[in-house]
Amino acid sequence: MSDIPSQTDRVDPSLKTPNTDEAIDKSPPSLMVISGLSGSGISTALQALEDQGYFCVDNLPPPLISKLLELVSHQAMPSPLAIGLDARSVHDIESSSSAIQAIKSIKSHGWIAQLIFLEASEEVRVKRFSTSRRAHPLTRGGLSLTEAMQHERTLLQPIRDIAHQLLDTTEWNVHECKRRVRELGAISETVQSLVIQVMSFGFRHGVPREADIVWDVRFLPNPHFNPTLRPLSGLDEPVRDVVLTHQSTQNLLQGLLPLLSECLPAYEREGKSYLTVAIGCTGGHHRSVVISEAITQHLRTSGWSPQIRHRDLEKAY
Repeated sequence: MSDIPSQTDRVDPSLKTPNTDEAIDKSPPSLMVISGLSGSGISTALQALEDQGYFCVDNLPPPLISKLLELVSHQAMPSPLAIGLDARSVHDIESSSSAIQAIKSIKSHGWIAQLIFLEASEEVRVKRFSTSRRAHPLTRGGLSLTEAMQHERTLLQPIRDIAHQLLDTTEWNVHECKRRVRELGAISETVQSLVIQVMSFGFRHGVPREADIVWDVRFLPNPHFNPTLRPLSGLDEPVRDVVLTHQSTQNLLQGLLPLLSECLPAYEREGKSYLTVAIGCTGGHHRSVVISEAITQHLRTSGWSPQIRHRDLEKAY
């Protein structure tokens, strides 16, 4: 797949991003308009942006774009916005012209607009419609699938002509499509689409069904057998000190933490939205809690924002 073609020379001036000083002074909200041919991945692109914190609206009639921008702009801190615009919204020449005018008027509402146009080969789009068993939106007018695709390309050509970016998804799977769209829609370098949960649990209560990665730490020395430590949990400093200072624990963390740091970005690149790392000991009170806390702290210092849950901490040992 070749790199995304640059469309800068063909972008309508009303769509271009304002200069740096203007952007800093006014701090306008971000808006992405996702348009393209049916079957090229518009819904997938919107899902990727939604995972990044965008407020997404699909199949919005062009005359309502201006009203939506007004409503969202009245919020104290407007969320970045993504609008899906496809053949359902642009079904004839009149609505196509209306869409062009609506897109060109976006800047007047104080938004930074980026127009992304998705397309794919006719052969691949036919295959995708066959796989999903969904009808092309223009076939409802009595056109065959081939005729509908040709008519759609004609209707959307004016929108394609003013796009900031053209994305050819012919060779892409769902994960690649999401990754490329996330790169274009990144709000800041700190935005993460991967929601991470670190969970401690006890094997006697069962392995969490939502776990993606399970690590058994029952080989570590068990504070349960120390009468002084038994009533405490892995959240208490005496238990934490005993577990963390043991050489077996040090060896585990020295191997496991770099492994997680290596794997998490790869999961994110592949389009995974949720990842649960489950650490288990016998009862879920001591060792698993300590290791889960250590993993969470490591991930936070590495720039991630994991959630932590001690599933079995309140259950009887």
